[in-house]
Amino acid sequence: MAAASGRAPAACALLLLLLALGVVAAAVDASQEEELSPGSPSPAPSPASSIDCGSACAARCALSSRQKLCRRACGSCCARCNCVPPGTAGNHDVCPCYAAITTRGARPKCP
Repeated sequence: MAAASGRAPAACALLLLLLALGVVAAAVDASQEEELSPGSPSPAPSPASSIDCGSACAARCALSSRQKLCRRACGSCCARCNCVPPGTAGNHDVCPCYAAITTRGARPKCP
């Protein structure tokens, strides 16, 4: 009888572990579905190597009057799209994902 009572806590721990893994797997599936929602712009296919967003955004925001704000917005867009259009303004046709990101007010987010 002592051996049977020793197995019960181990079995409960195993069941709790399996339950926790199931919850984590469901949360991961839900977050992946949110990322692929049809309303948001799809990220550009990532090339073999990712770009250096810091230096790309520094070049993009070089002439901005509000460089901190510009770099912060550019950095979030670069992280999502893995591309930054060349030059200090325009050229959004080079990176359609970058151009498609908007604020809640439907204004372009990316500088």
